[in-house]
Amino acid sequence: MANFSKSTVPQFSVDVYQNEFLPEGGRDVSAIVTVTSTGGGTGGAAGIAGGHGAAGVVIMVDCSGSMDYPAAKMRGAREATAAAVDTLRDGTSFAVVAGTHVAKEVYPGDGRLAVADARTRGEAKEALRRLSAGGGTAIGTWLRLADRLLSSADLTIRHGILLTDGRNEHESPEELRAALDACAGRFTCDARGVGTDWEVKEVTGIASALLGTADIVADPAGLAADFTAMMEQAMGKGVADVALRLWTPVGVEIVFVKQVAPAVEDLTGRRTEAGPRAGDYPTGSWGDESRDYHVSVRVPRAAVGQEMLAARVSLIAPDPAGGDARPLSQGLVRAVWTDDLAMSTSINPQVAHYTGQAELADAIQQGLDARKSGDHDGATAKLGRAVQLAAASGNADTAKLLSKVVDVVDAVAGTVRLKAKVAEADEMTLETRSTKTVRVKR
Repeated sequence: MANFSKSTVPQFSVDVYQNEFLPEGGRDVSAIVTVTSTGGGTGGAAGIAGGHGAAGVVIMVDCSGSMDYPAAKMRGAREATAAAVDTLRDGTSFAVVAGTHVAKEVYPGDGRLAVADARTRGEAKEALRRLSAGGGTAIGTWLRLADRLLSSADLTIRHGILLTDGRNEHESPEELRAALDACAGRFTCDARGVGTDWEVKEVTGIASALLGTADIVADPAGLAADFTAMMEQAMGKGVADVALRLWTPVGVEIVFVKQVAPAVEDLTGRRTEAGPRAGDYPTGSWGDESRDYHVSVRVPRAAVGQEMLAARVSLIAPDPAGGDARPLSQGLVRAVWTDDLAMSTSINPQVAHYTGQAELADAIQQGLDARKSGDHDGATAKLGRAVQLAAASGNADTAKLLSKVVDVVDAVAGTVRLKAKVAEADEMTLETRSTKTVRVKR
């Protein structure tokens, strides 16, 4: 356990849920790793922004021409940003950026961040009144400006909030990808789409790359509440740049590493090497919260009666004093070979649950893609399977969203009919929230 004081870093615990028993010659081992952080002070007086370190937040507001149609969007964006500014704790560094085909500093300007207090919050809200719509959309430029601003101060927590209402039409997908690659690991970012004229995969892709959340706010009237909630979450973060470190013995292959709660996020391709047979997978910033990860490894074949350590999972965070990052907590994944058929074929309930949740997310995405391409049979089959999985796992929120896209004949069997008419906001909400999962009942 690293020697970090409780007042500086939340305390982490790691719990491993698995069936460690394999049949003779069996190779595949799955485990659900539950990581819990306490003492970060979400929403209270503690937390990084409450005085344990330096936090910075940049709010990026879409000011492209389409934000004036209807005018309620621009008005809602101004009010939402003002509400977010009001939620900033004293001492938090912040800036507001107006995004069009270029990125412009709205407040405080001069390539720097302001420090939140009554005066600067008032000045920022006054500056917001001057925001107006006009121009195109090049989100990569907004992100790069946010990165420069967040890099202008010595910060422990670096976070962005991004609002857009349209497609990223004034830069190429490659330019946006390059901006995301440049910003990844430098700050986290929550992304929101307002209205229904934006591209879901763009917004969710931004949040995924920058380890934040994505959502739709179909009605601009809901923006202020959403921005306030996002800022409260950001204010509750207690430690940044936390990594899940996976060490495996010689001969063990890593199949995948995924976050599976509160949302599905495949981290497999984001590994950075961390010494012999060890790799780090980024998890972003933490406050008081719990997340679940699915680790799948392939071990060498072995005979009945043998056992081995299949993997060691650790939580790694930077040392505030500037020393080497050290583990905050760890858990072990084991493999034991047995000739007891009941033991080796039993599926751990947590593993089964999250395997189903990952399949649910895939089924929704594939079903909606098939629906858009006119493949009604494929869409019916995939969305029917999604309804079946949502019902079986008790994911009531996703089941409700699915019921707005399909008529459910038999949820248990997964029998559905595609609705003839679906509101665009309902389809986009289902797609945007498709990766959100429900926790397993312990």
